[in-house]
Amino acid sequence: MKRKIYDKLLEWKVKSNGSTALLIDGARRVGKSYIVEEFAKREYASYVLVDFSKAQSKLKRIFNEYLDDLDTFFLYFERITHARLVKGNSLVIFDEVQKFPRAREAIKHLVADGRYHYMETGSLISINKNVKDILIPSEEHRIPLYPMDFEEFLWAMGDTATMPLVQKCFLDMKPIGEDVHRQIMDVFRQYMVVGGMPQAVAKFASTRDLEAVDSVKRDILALYRADIQKYGGVLRHKALSVFKAIPSQLSRHEKRLMLSEVREGGRMRDFESTFDWLESAMTVNVCRRATEPNVGLELASDRQSVKCYMGDTGLLVSHAFGENELAAKDIHNRLLLGDIELNEGMVVENVVAQMIRAVGHSLYFYSDADRKSAKDRMEIDFLLAKSRTERNCNISPIEVKSGKRYSIVSLNKFRAKYRRFLDTPFVLHPKDLKAADGVTYLPLYMTPLIVTRR
Repeated sequence: MKRKIYDKLLEWKVKSNGSTALLIDGARRVGKSYIVEEFAKREYASYVLVDFSKAQSKLKRIFNEYLDDLDTFFLYFERITHARLVKGNSLVIFDEVQKFPRAREAIKHLVADGRYHYMETGSLISINKNVKDILIPSEEHRIPLYPMDFEEFLWAMGDTATMPLVQKCFLDMKPIGEDVHRQIMDVFRQYMVVGGMPQAVAKFASTRDLEAVDSVKRDILALYRADIQKYGGVLRHKALSVFKAIPSQLSRHEKRLMLSEVREGGRMRDFESTFDWLESAMTVNVCRRATEPNVGLELASDRQSVKCYMGDTGLLVSHAFGENELAAKDIHNRLLLGDIELNEGMVVENVVAQMIRAVGHSLYFYSDADRKSAKDRMEIDFLLAKSRTERNCNISPIEVKSGKRYSIVSLNKFRAKYRRFLDTPFVLHPKDLKAADGVTYLPLYMTPLIVTRR
C-alpha cells in the first residue's frame, strides 16, 4: 500500500548518501517493515533484511567479534544472510532492531565504513527499554511512521481523485457541493471505523467486512496490552490502567483524563512518566492544556491537565466496543450512518487529534473552569500554532463538532477574550465548507489541510 513516508525515505537517501542511518520508529503493526522493504526493492540494486526477532545466533555473534575488522565482518555477513551486496548501491535493513541493541550500536562503525546504506525499524515501546548498556549512534536519523491517514486510506481503496478535489476546494475556500460532500463523508466514516492500521485497512479493502476488520484490530490491541506488560516495568500497572480508561474518559462531555477515576487517589505527579512512556510508544496521543494562546504553547502548557487519545481511531472503536461483538456490530453500523451522537463525538475528536499529530504538530487544548465568571468559563478542543511566528495572531482555536446541530459559545468567548493572539478560528464539522462571522467551517476530512497550509 502506498504511504507518504516513501517520499521522506527518498529524500533521506539523496541527502544523506550513506552518511546517516535511518531509524523508522512507530507503534507496533503500523507498517514499518513493509515500507522499508518496498523501498529497498525499488531504490537499490540489492538489499538484505535482518529480522532480529528471529536472527540466528551465529549472525549475532559476528557483531560481537568482528566490528573492528569490517572486511571479515562482511564476508561472514554475506555468507550467513545469503546476500550479494553492491558497494554504494545496497541497503541493509535491521528489522526489529530493539531485539538486538548491539546491532544498533554498530551503526556508528558501519556508517563510517561507507560501503552500504542502513535502515533500522523498531517500536519505541521496546527500543527505549533496550538502550541501557549501549552507545546511541549520533549517525542515526529518526522518522516517525503513523497509522495511515485519510488520503492513504483512499489510495488503498483505489481512489486517487478525491483528495486533489478536496485540496482545490480548500485552497479556493469554496464548498465541495452537497452530493459530493455526502459521498466523501460516507467514506470518511468508514475510515473512522476501520482506522489506519495497515492490516485492518488491507482487510477492509479486500473484504469490506467490518467484523473481520474488528478481529484484526482486537488482535493488535491484545498485542499492545502484552507489550505494556512486558516492557512497562514499574509503570506497567499505571499504563494499563490509563490505556483501559481511554474510551470511558473520552466519552465524557469534558474529555480531560480524571486520574482519580483511573486509580483511587491518582494525581498527575504520579502519572506523568506513564503518559510520557505511552506517548513515546506512539500508542496514544497526549493533548496538554495551554494556559493561554500565546506563541509558545509548550511554555504555556499545564502538564497537570491532559486529554489522552488513542493513536489510531479504528483501534479506539474496537477498544471501546469490542467486548460484546453483537454490540460492536451495531455500533459500527450506527457510526457509518452518523446517528450515534455521544459516542460519535468521542470518535470524531480522536480522529482530529490523530490527523493533527500525524502531520507533526503537538496537541494542546484550552480550558478555563472559572466558577465565578460565566464569560471566562470555556473549553476549546485544540489550539494550533503557526509554523512561522509573527508578532501577534499566531494561534488558531479549533472546535470539533460531530453533529449537524451545535453552538459555538466557547469559541465566541475565546475570540472575545484573546482576539489579539488569534489567527483564523476553525470549526470542524460533518457539513460542507463555509465561512461566516470570522469563523471558517470545514468538513472533518479537511483537518490536515489546516496544518499543512501553516
